[in-house]
Amino acid sequence: MQRGIDHLVLAVRNLDKAAVLFESLGFSLTPRAHHPFGTDNRLVQMQGNFLELLSVERPADIFEPTETGFSFPAFNRDFLLNREGMSMLVLESKDEDRDQRDFQDGGLRVHDPFTFSRIAKLPDGTEVTVGFSLTFASDPKMPETAFFTCRQWKPELFWKPEYQAHGNGARAIAEVLLVAEDTTNAARFLSVLAGAPAEEIKSGEMAVDTPRGRLTALSPAALEARFAGTSRHFSGRPAAFAGFAVAVDDPDAAATTWRNAGLDVQSGATGPWLEPETGIGAIIQAVAVSR
Repeated sequence: MQRGIDHLVLAVRNLDKAAVLFESLGFSLTPRAHHPFGTDNRLVQMQGNFLELLSVERPADIFEPTETGFSFPAFNRDFLLNREGMSMLVLESKDEDRDQRDFQDGGLRVHDPFTFSRIAKLPDGTEVTVGFSLTFASDPKMPETAFFTCRQWKPELFWKPEYQAHGNGARAIAEVLLVAEDTTNAARFLSVLAGAPAEEIKSGEMAVDTPRGRLTALSPAALEARFAGTSRHFSGRPAAFAGFAVAVDDPDAAATTWRNAGLDVQSGATGPWLEPETGIGAIIQAVAVSR
């Protein structure tokens, strides 16, 4: 079973400040929502996947991990002790039991199933309850990254066209960048997670194409070749999420929006991009929708 990108978790220390930045980038955000385990979020909802800006707001409500149970809030709390940035990659799920079996058969470490619900505010102001079933998988060789699949109980209450209109023309997450010392191991993990094959793009760069976006594992040298000056932000870590690319209607227009916000925009062969200092610890690139 192939699984596309559902969303990316971007851990931030100040949710309001992060929201202002992302609005200046031309993204529309959903209202603030509260998790029952101490974290809050605001979402950049696109067509089929989204970005989740996440902060720790009520530390006393965080539950700790167990030998077999993964803790979403504790992982992000600990992540934020050292840095902001992309902390988690989430793929879509149609069947969490199938996900568990596939990951176990693929040799991944699989954690206890986890479900939760929260209140969401619709564009007209109505409040509804949305729920999620999560399947976590991890790799001890990549301890500073987290992965899970997410099945929404009532997707019709979650996805709303009114939230998917963005001033920068954003349509979907096109690519996730994972920098790793061992790209072969990282690509194998991503392949099992997505249920799709990994292929070598060039030396030090392997990719898994999913129904919604590409997952790319790069060596530090390959990351540096694509995004000059960025590998230093992730040095000393066996693996880290370096950033992501968003498919937009017009990358040049998106870059103009970013420049008008006073941001330093870099030029790239596949599209303009922002350095991690600007993107709250993550590279953010704009690429053409047709990519």
